[in-house]
Amino acid sequence: MIIYLLLSETHAGSNGEDKMDDRLPYNEIIDVCLLAGKIMLQNGAETSRVEDTMVRIAAAFGCGESHSFSTPTGIIFSLDGMHPASKLIRVSQRSTDLHKVTLVNSISRSISNKEMSPEEAYIRLKQIEKAGMGYPMWVQVFAAFIASGCFLIMFQGQWSDFIWSCIAGAMGFSCLLYLHWLLEVRFFAEFIASLVVGLVAMFFVQIGVGSNLDTIIIGAVMPLVPGLLITNAARDLIAGHLVSGLSKGADAGLTALAIGAGISAAFVFL
Repeated sequence: MIIYLLLSETHAGSNGEDKMDDRLPYNEIIDVCLLAGKIMLQNGAETSRVEDTMVRIAAAFGCGESHSFSTPTGIIFSLDGMHPASKLIRVSQRSTDLHKVTLVNSISRSISNKEMSPEEAYIRLKQIEKAGMGYPMWVQVFAAFIASGCFLIMFQGQWSDFIWSCIAGAMGFSCLLYLHWLLEVRFFAEFIASLVVGLVAMFFVQIGVGSNLDTIIIGAVMPLVPGLLITNAARDLIAGHLVSGLSKGADAGLTALAIGAGISAAFVFL
């Protein structure tokens, strides 16, 4: 009789725990985790950071065991033993906006501190996803303008070529932004932008205002180089994310190849 009562209490306790688990909004939690991972992956975060953030968000909402698999083109997420289904989200467009990554990290910290419900977190993440770039286009072009001249000096160029490298870099970067907005053809924008950089630099040298063609081109083309992509590829490989590391490395290599091909094509017109 005593054993029967103990078993009954144990069974009732387990049912109570199951009911508590059933009250957790698993679908909403998975949607929040996937949206957070998507925003981070689209805006320049490395794969290890994306997966760690998703797991931490799920744990903060009461889901102790979760699994995340991220690649540059998609994310798979599931809750182990709690929810029978896994969900996949596609990542088709990628850019660089580390401010959005920072905002998602702040939301993750708020969730860990029990300051947000899944519904509130999802609404806030949707607002971040729909927000535009952190800086307007003219600010990005001006930054490329200044950076091109600074890179020229860093590569031991002459101060007399500073302004010409700035102009060539700004024109090439403007072309890159416009083609990315106009077309969805990978590596074509980088090719045309580097071609513009090469032609503008050659024009300045041929009319006699520029003195060193090599350093002007090197300084002006640097804003086009996928530095963040190369860094993330190396970090993913070191962290053991071989699929993401190799794919990002291939993406960076093809981008560099397109830039080199554009400069080479410019020399054909010389």
